[in-house]
Amino acid sequence: MWLVVALSSYFLSAGVHVADKFLLSKKFHSSVVYAFYVGIWSVFNVVLLVLAPWMPSPKEFLIDVAVGILFLITLIFWYKALHQSEATRVIPIVGALTPIFSLLLSVIFLGETLNQRQLLAFVILISGGVLISVKQTKLYLINKVIMRVRYILGTIFGEPHARYRPVRRMIINSLISAALFACFYVSMKYIYMTQPFIGGFVWSRLGTFIGTLLILLVPKWRFLIKKRHKETSTPVNFAFFLSVRFLASVAFILFNLAISLGNVSLVNALQGTQYLFLIFLVILLSTKFPKILKEELGRGVLLQKFIGVMLVSLGLYVLVQ
Repeated sequence: MWLVVALSSYFLSAGVHVADKFLLSKKFHSSVVYAFYVGIWSVFNVVLLVLAPWMPSPKEFLIDVAVGILFLITLIFWYKALHQSEATRVIPIVGALTPIFSLLLSVIFLGETLNQRQLLAFVILISGGVLISVKQTKLYLINKVIMRVRYILGTIFGEPHARYRPVRRMIINSLISAALFACFYVSMKYIYMTQPFIGGFVWSRLGTFIGTLLILLVPKWRFLIKKRHKETSTPVNFAFFLSVRFLASVAFILFNLAISLGNVSLVNALQGTQYLFLIFLVILLSTKFPKILKEELGRGVLLQKFIGVMLVSLGLYVLVQ
């Protein structure tokens, strides 16, 4: 059950990420502003309480609000990294590290463990996801890779090469967002272990809404939000944004449902399927955006991605056996 729900979530998330990148690059140009507009809609999740009314205790309420605010902070770093570089560069970093961080945190704080079969599936799924998402890499040029990393990250005693400073910022924001995503997912799993699903989900979303209101307390951010609102509040932009947010909400609910039903680290390890869906999306859009298809399926990359698809398929097979 949780596997089908998780795959459905990743299918919808693939399209949402493409739309988020477009909106960040062409419309909002600010991770804080975009996170504000994403988070402000969290208040409408309260209608779900009609299906299962539930009131948390004071302690549960504080936990839900704190986790909701954590999610908003995570979104800011995620959108910042996504805005600073191509989605095909950011998503692999975050997607590969989040399940690893989730596994460590879930073992430490939730006592979750993976049996040998699940651990094997975990490794295979992450390996396949990396091969699908990254561009072709000549692994034998190890010295060149080491030098490139040194240029990007710098050394203990000096700054990185000026050419790679934007890349370093993207990598740092991606690492932070991956760690925060893992903390959020593990925290939500804890909430679902102690609270009903709909109740815990809704009250944590209200925490995100409270966080968006706190953003307005910062004059600089408040000014940017007002400015972008005037520039982007056309009917077409508003309708497109609402459509994207609706799909994102459905995907987010399905993802949280998968977390509540299954293992946090395994759900995150299925990130590779999201990259697979992205490839299919690129193929569908190739007639209108041929440069995207050329980037994803250039010479030598197709075989690498095919191997990645096979690994993801193998990982899913091992997981369901």
